[in-house]
Formats: sequence, structure tokens, C-alpha cells
Amino acid sequence: MSASTATGIPHAGRDERAAQALGRRRKRINLLVKTLCVTATLIGLALLASILVTLAWNGLGGLSLNVFISNTKPPGSNGGLLNAIVGTLIQTGIGTLVGTPIGLMVGTYLAEYGQGSPISNVVRFVSDVLLSAPSILIGLFIYQLLVEPMGGFSGIAGSLALAVIVIPIVVRTTEDMLRLIPATLREAAIGLGAPKWKMITLICYRAALDGIVTGVLLAVARIAGETAPLLFTSLGNLNWSVSMTKPMASLPVTIYQYAGSAFDDWVQLAWTAALLITVGVLAINITARFALRRRT
Repeated sequence: MSASTATGIPHAGRDERAAQALGRRRKRINLLVKTLCVTATLIGLALLASILVTLAWNGLGGLSLNVFISNTKPPGSNGGLLNAIVGTLIQTGIGTLVGTPIGLMVGTYLAEYGQGSPISNVVRFVSDVLLSAPSILIGLFIYQLLVEPMGGFSGIAGSLALAVIVIPIVVRTTEDMLRLIPATLREAAIGLGAPKWKMITLICYRAALDGIVTGVLLAVARIAGETAPLLFTSLGNLNWSVSMTKPMASLPVTIYQYAGSAFDDWVQLAWTAALLITVGVLAINITARFALRRRT
């Protein structure tokens, strides 16, 4: 007993010292990782704040009632952004309304019906390619598909180009959110006698609503500032026009045209237009967040 006790004490001491050294090492690594995470977060917040401050500093100076009641005009004519604002709302709204249901249905098929099938793998691959494809390629595609056959640029072409951008974003978020729903929730609905379509619409969609809405908001935020596809589809219009078969103005195209101008009033309007897009996207996100929070 005494020998075993004597031999056991040194082992216990070594184990305790090793545990203490390991604990100190873990604390140092944890502190290092925590410091890196906090630093990265502060850098990201600083960059975001600098963008917002720059937009506010340069854009607020040109913000006036005339911006919302006057169309774009030649330099020095005290023009506004009414036609560009309305054109952006129309094209972004139609693009979202067209692309969201398609993306929702495709994402539902991939998550609920096509698991492991060759068709679903092909659809998922094509969706991922569209998600990472440059938007200018989508603009060229719609140009060849719609603009040339119609004989001119149009709001319809611009809206469809934006819809094509929306679809893969909604597909990816819908599929991912539906896959996160526990299988037991589906089994409970099926066990109660609910058909699969009702289980998806009443159970899965409600459980994944926050994530799906987030995906739609991400899509809206992206297409609201897209310029390249609109240059090849709706082109832009300095005059008032809400006809979907004619060229239509938009804030991103106006920013592109005005930002590099030699006229100070056009440059000011470009900053103001960029501020309006940013504030609009932020307002949509904040409103949706409050609505979802109130629902829960």
C-alpha cells in the first residue's frame, strides 16, 4: 500500500501540472481567437460605417423635394430622379415577383421531392452556376433572348434580367432552410394524415419562413443596385416613361451615367441616388425584421 501510494503521488503531481499547462494553453489560444474575431468584427463594422457615412455626407447635400418630383434633365436644369426612382421600383418589384415564386418552387423540389435524383443534381448545379455568374452575362443573355427579337430596349427585358438574378438566390436559401427542418416534424404531420403538399405548405414553409424571407431580401438588395444587366436590357431613359415596352430609367443606370460626369449637379445627383438605394434596402430589411419578430 505504501509503495503504491508513494509511486502514485508523483504521477498525480505530473498529471495536475500537465492539466494546468494544458488549461493555460487553451486560455491563450481562446484569447487569441477571441481577439482575432473581435478585431475582424470591428474592421467590418468600421468599413460599413465608413460607407454609410460617406454616402450620407455626399448624398444628403443634394437631397431635396425636387429630387422626388422632377425627372432627370440636362446639366444645369435643376433635374431630379423621379423617373429613375419609379423605374427602379417597377423593375425591382416585377423582377422580385417573377423570380421569387420560381425560386421557391425549385428550392422546394430540391429539398422535398428530388433528393438524390439525377435531375435534382443537374438543377442544383445550374442554379449554383447562375448564382456565381457575373450579372453582365445575364444581361447579354436577355439581350439576345428578348431585346433583339423585340427590336429595342424595354422595361420588360430589364425586369426579366433581374428576375433571373433573383431565382438562384431564392433557390439556394429555400433549399437550405427546408433541409434544416427536423425530419420528425415532417413525420408528425404525415402521421396525422396530412398529404405531403399540405405538410410542405403549412408546416415546412412556416418553420422556414424567416430564412426564406431573408433570402428574398438578399435578392432584392442585390438587384436594387445592379447596373450591368440593365444597360443591356432597359438601357435607361432621361424622360418620364412607365411603359414596359420602352426603355426605362433606373437609379443604378443613372448613377453609372452621372457619377463620371464633368457636371457637378449630375455628380451630386449620383451620390443622392446611391443614398436612396441604400436607405431603401435598409428600410425594407428593417421592416421585414420587425414584421417577422411580431409574427413570432
